[in-house]
Amino acid sequence: MAYAQVFTGPNEALQKREIPHPNALAAGETLVEISLATICGSDLHTLSGQRLEKTPCILGHEAVGRIVATGTQHSALKAGQRVTWSIADSCGVCPPCREYYLPEKCHNLFKYGHAPIEDGSGLNGCYASHILLRAGTHIVPVPDALADAILAPANCALATMINAVTLLPIPCRSALVQGAGLLGLYACALLSERGVKHIYCMDRNEKRRQHSVAFGAIPIDEIGKIGAAAPNGIDAVIEVAGAAALIDEGISVLRPGGFYAFVGMVHPDTKLQITGEQVIRKCLHIRGVHNYSPRHLDEAIHFLDHTATRYPYAELVSEPLALDDLQQAIDLARAQQYLRVAVHP
Repeated sequence: MAYAQVFTGPNEALQKREIPHPNALAAGETLVEISLATICGSDLHTLSGQRLEKTPCILGHEAVGRIVATGTQHSALKAGQRVTWSIADSCGVCPPCREYYLPEKCHNLFKYGHAPIEDGSGLNGCYASHILLRAGTHIVPVPDALADAILAPANCALATMINAVTLLPIPCRSALVQGAGLLGLYACALLSERGVKHIYCMDRNEKRRQHSVAFGAIPIDEIGKIGAAAPNGIDAVIEVAGAAALIDEGISVLRPGGFYAFVGMVHPDTKLQITGEQVIRKCLHIRGVHNYSPRHLDEAIHFLDHTATRYPYAELVSEPLALDDLQQAIDLARAQQYLRVAVHP
């Protein structure tokens, strides 16, 4: 028997429920016992009603755990293996999966932590003792040397940022990261490892802004402080703040042919006040990034394994609270003392 904290609607108390394990696993399915989960910003949006989900449901999609059992077709995976998994499963046969190379936009996409209990086994989210991973889910064994707290956010925030920086312009000597939350700090580390010489990070929160130094960035509180390091303009701007008001400023500092990644504006209140002329006259490349493909999760785990001693990832996550204290963990996450708050069963 598994147990979970169940979300029934905004401003409603979470309910602890028992959910039976499936009697048998279908081909490709994997039952995982969750070791640690972290609270993502999208979970907070759902809890507050800013994002609507079908209820009742088990929230949470960032986690790491150990395999309990597998169905057939998973010969490479074994009970006891420590793993993480993609935020969604995809069908593998629809046009986004096969032709567009965007399995994250699958016509039959299923997203963990966003599906109602009535869908499948009910073990669909990570604020639980167990999760049932579906046949189309990409599962990645993880190195024993990496702590749970470092690994858990990789299957959302880090994998998404791996996706965001895959198409950097050539050359890319300078970049501006708009936002110093977890996405922004990952962006700074990724850009630094890719040899970008001047990485500027802006955030209205001074503590977060200063924290970006440890991830290879130069913190600035206004755009004019970029200075002479990019006399012809910035090569790339990465938006991870979720604020449409920043876009005009970002465009203003991009060089001709510059690259702009929109990552954080995943909510309706993001109407842009820019003109086509601003984009055309600078020959800009603008790319929207939402979630990621399986290969990006592979790259995320590889990146953590090779940079764990260079960046203070562990400082970004709180000491874990018990799953029974999930409401306390949610309150701590809302206080923004940590970029991620951890919970464990």
